[in-house]
Amino acid sequence: MPRPPGWPSRLPDPDDPEFPSAAVAWLLDQGPGEWRALPGLRDCPPALAYRASCEIRGRLDAARSAYSGLRRELGDDVSPARLDAALGALESEGAGLLALEREVDLVAQALRGRRWRPRL
Repeated sequence: MPRPPGWPSRLPDPDDPEFPSAAVAWLLDQGPGEWRALPGLRDCPPALAYRASCEIRGRLDAARSAYSGLRRELGDDVSPARLDAALGALESEGAGLLALEREVDLVAQALRGRRWRPRL
């Protein structure tokens, strides 16, 4: 089965028998280590995917908030060059989080039985 654009490279296809366990391990890697101690999440992959989605969304919101307020909050105390470097880092972080958000969404859909089929 072809993979949809944005599918996590570390994961097998959703129809692979190894997918559910690989997806759980991958999703656990997307959040804090404390998740590994929560059997209610580990034992319910769709719930774990939902929790990961909430986590990524929160991180993305935090990065956006930092980006929008950085110059205002630190402009008097940090050199323009350092502010620009920090803003660049936040842009990179945001782009990575957007890609991760897409990956988590695709995995969540696959865990709920949805399959991607290419269109002609």
